[in-house]
Amino acid sequence: MGHNRVTANCLPLILGPGARVLILGSFPSAASLAAQQYYAHPQNQFWRILGEVIGQPLNEMDYPQRIAAVQAAGIAIWDVFASCERAGSLDTAIRDAVPNDFAELRQSAPALRRICFNGGMAARRVREVEALGFEAAVLPSTSPANATWSFERKLSAWRATLLPGQ
Repeated sequence: MGHNRVTANCLPLILGPGARVLILGSFPSAASLAAQQYYAHPQNQFWRILGEVIGQPLNEMDYPQRIAAVQAAGIAIWDVFASCERAGSLDTAIRDAVPNDFAELRQSAPALRRICFNGGMAARRVREVEALGFEAAVLPSTSPANATWSFERKLSAWRATLLPGQ
């Protein structure tokens, strides 16, 4: 069964005034694009894990509340790719990807120090963000495709990496 490749654009950058940490995924899933919400796939553990890290019940909140809580915690959310062609939702299906402009973030988000990549595909841009002067860290993917890591193992890695020293 062949899937049609669809050209899509990423969701807008979520950036509060005091953002210190940016979490970068690769590109929104089909569910996220349809809902116009980051990490909308019900099996993605992003909101559950991030909620545990910042001490907020993000999983139980509606989307606008989630965004407000994340911004209050100094966290921004975006994706590595501005647009791409993809059949389905797997990172391995991404083709003709156009990257987002991280250099522009130095001006628009002066407090931003650290960029954390949600998974391996996103992490291919580590050197680029380090060259711009950001700290970079790779987190285990919260995607349901990353089934080899247990929830507890993902959570412990996110806790240690996302907001070190807090």
